[in-house]
Amino acid sequence: MATADTTTVHKHFRLDKNKLKRAQAVFATSTETEAVNRALDFAIAEHERNQVVAKAHREFVESGIEIRDVFGSLAE
Repeated sequence: MATADTTTVHKHFRLDKNKLKRAQAVFATSTETEAVNRALDFAIAEHERNQVVAKAHREFVESGIEIRDVFGSLAE
């Protein structure tokens, strides 16, 4: 999930300490910095997956495929 560019920068943020501790637990990290990095990687990966799904959905809808209700359950 990490990007190839490993350039780091020093930033100052005001973060909710409870969220930070929860992120550390979720990602099983020993440092807060690693928890934030993993959370950012996770958010970026999720966005990329959403883009792929949206593109696939658009292509499916635009394909003109006909969907039939073979079980007759959609009319209810």
